[in-house]
Amino acid sequence: MTSTPTTSEPVHPNVAAVNAVLEAFGSSNRVRILPDAVRTAAQAAEALGVSVGQIANSLIFDADGVPLLVLASGAHRVDTAMVAALVEVEAVRRATPEFVRDATGQAIGGVAPVGHPARVRTLVDVALAGYDTVWAAGGIPHAVFPTTYDELLRITGGVAAEVA
Repeated sequence: MTSTPTTSEPVHPNVAAVNAVLEAFGSSNRVRILPDAVRTAAQAAEALGVSVGQIANSLIFDADGVPLLVLASGAHRVDTAMVAALVEVEAVRRATPEFVRDATGQAIGGVAPVGHPARVRTLVDVALAGYDTVWAAGGIPHAVFPTTYDELLRITGGVAAEVA
């Protein structure tokens, strides 16, 4: 695993946006660029040598036409009916790739919890609280950053929730 690219290396705008949010919130964490893409929680966990539960999947859903970000432990499958009831919408559906890109400016497989054009309503899986270090995507499939559950809540303005 390599650290954040140096100034001589080109930095993807999505990575720069995530790092800017981390810095703005006083976090010492920064995005790290991996040698290979990690589009799934299992791939990320393997690349990082951590438990799949430590991976914070950034999942964008279509909640009655409005983007909803669920940061779910990689060990969980989101219960969309439960989440719909929690956020008081008729239905929470899997979003299309276009819907995800419109909401976040990022592509599926690399969606970060932050760095979007506008704030997205966010739920943070309470299961992530059980880990000292949580890993989240850094805006592109080759990027991740370490964080904590409390920091995820703070930087996203998210709400703690049971999502599975």
